[in-house]
Amino acid sequence: MITYLVNCKINLGLHVVRKRPDGYHDLETVFVPSDFFTDTLSIEPYNGDYEFECLGHFDAGPDDDNLCVRAYRLLRERFGISGVRIVLEKGIPTGAGLGGGSADAAFTLKGLANHFRLDIPTSEILKLASQLGSDVPFFILNTPAYATGRGEVLTPIKASLSDYEIRIVKPDVSVSTREAYAGIQPHESSIRLDDVICNMPVSEWRNCIHNDFEMPVFAKHPELAKIKQDFYRQGALYAAMSGSGSAVFGIFPKES
Repeated sequence: MITYLVNCKINLGLHVVRKRPDGYHDLETVFVPSDFFTDTLSIEPYNGDYEFECLGHFDAGPDDDNLCVRAYRLLRERFGISGVRIVLEKGIPTGAGLGGGSADAAFTLKGLANHFRLDIPTSEILKLASQLGSDVPFFILNTPAYATGRGEVLTPIKASLSDYEIRIVKPDVSVSTREAYAGIQPHESSIRLDDVICNMPVSEWRNCIHNDFEMPVFAKHPELAKIKQDFYRQGALYAAMSGSGSAVFGIFPKES
């Protein structure tokens, strides 16, 4: 059995730039890995096709929709891999904008490639990941990245937050992606997030880095705006909602 600790992500800024002909939206954001919440993924041989078990207070839904199962089927179709038993213990909240499902899919791809000793070039596994979801390629690389397109066009950047403490609150509110996009008016941004994040101190991000989803989501869920303001009152240098919500994070000096 091989076991992996699956991390989540936060978004440093998020701009919804335009609606695409394929129905998706072009975005601009910076993804940063975080281990504040984690899942545990285990993979072992199985005498059969596959077996999938999800532990924790989480409804994994039908297998056809589950990203771990879809990742396995994608590799089985492409490389003819044999059966496995996959056990996922959820710790990353769902409906939070933390990328938990995408992370599980990416770690399943990487874990299966390792388990079966598949020598898959990074460029190819990124293409496979993009078939599973827009955020999945980020978790293949799992390093800070400037993301454009649907979120799958990644440029690694130097945006380490190792000198800071990240705190995340996920209230008992879930925001669907459809709900979040319903209140958005796409627009071009006057700044490039990677330029700001790489060249300005964290203490100045509050004045120029924004998440376009916050205004419509906070209007429907004011408790999320309160969490953000509470973080600032507690001394956060920067606080924001992650992705389309509903998790809110704060970046603090470590000495706090």
